[in-house]
Amino acid sequence: MIGVDLQAMAYEARLEALKAAHIALWDVIAEAHRPGSLDGAIREERANDLPGLISELPDLQAIAFNGGTATKLGAKALADVRPDLARFALPSSSPAYTLAFERKAAAWAELRRPLGLAEA
Repeated sequence: MIGVDLQAMAYEARLEALKAAHIALWDVIAEAHRPGSLDGAIREERANDLPGLISELPDLQAIAFNGGTATKLGAKALADVRPDLARFALPSSSPAYTLAFERKAAAWAELRRPLGLAEA
């Protein structure tokens, strides 16, 4: 989507490439107890200060949530914050979420609009 092969990069290089494209990654949950890897097992979560982060980013144009749990928690945290922000509820990128890759990719491609990227 941003013209680089993120999968081929080391994690730190991926973050730098995203930053260069004006994309930030941030977890909705700061910490939690979760036996296993499924979001349904999350217990005793403590949210990151998403409204605080957004207040420090006046040029932010959109926010996207990766999966249902992030969408639910993020929407709750931002209920009264920056109604001008475009919000995207995206299907989980996790391989555990078995939606066909093509459908996931189409949903994620919607982020091209607020990023000002042309269609591939």
